[in-house]
Amino acid sequence: MISVVLLGAGNVATHLYQAFSKAKNANLVQWYNRSLQSIESYKNQVSITDELHQIVEADVYIIAVSDDAVKSLSSSLPFENRLVVHTSGSVGIHDLDKKHRRGVFYPLQTFSKTSELDFKDVPICIETLEKEDFNLLANLAETVGSPYYKINTEQRQTLHLSAVFVNNFTNQLYRVAHEISDAKSIDFDILKPLIMETAKKVQHMSPYTAQTGPAKRNDKKTIKKHLKLLEREDHKAIYELLTNVIKKTHGR
Repeated sequence: MISVVLLGAGNVATHLYQAFSKAKNANLVQWYNRSLQSIESYKNQVSITDELHQIVEADVYIIAVSDDAVKSLSSSLPFENRLVVHTSGSVGIHDLDKKHRRGVFYPLQTFSKTSELDFKDVPICIETLEKEDFNLLANLAETVGSPYYKINTEQRQTLHLSAVFVNNFTNQLYRVAHEISDAKSIDFDILKPLIMETAKKVQHMSPYTAQTGPAKRNDKKTIKKHLKLLEREDHKAIYELLTNVIKKTHGR
């Protein structure tokens, strides 16, 4: 049984709490957050605290806070030579205070408190300085049902960058499509099967091969019509930028 103390109460921390609560071989012994109000509703399920000096001993301490707060929180922990890890995609392992055994337990997924998530769909990227710490974190990942990968800081930061493109930027394009369709009283739900099929295609073919549309075909007539239909300048700029990139990628 791996004992865990969770530090933080954001989206990632909340989902980790849920995963550890269901896991057979993990014991969430305590949940810390600087604002007790954020975790008050869980007090009957897990020991909670907002005092650093009250943090109990555990096998691993998981810092799941904003990137800017990782370094200071790790330095503020009132103990040393225990395994302390963060969950950030962009923060380096050496940003953790060197008084600890340091590691990274980065779940590569999009998290929202109100959206349920199965951790079998959450790959965990692990980095440690010591082999035995890697083994412990690998076991912890297995306990919640996640696939895990040995990923160094440079690789993880590159993965995080890639994730911004496939998740954050893509979601913004959904938002643009919603604005365009909504302006003409078109139900956005009509586009959802296309969204699902596009995501399914890249599960078994490369994004390069999966690409279709007027930009790939260099269909100048359709592209011109689309640009005329767009009413907002920022939408036109996005359309033109992506059209030109796709044309360049496919030799048009």
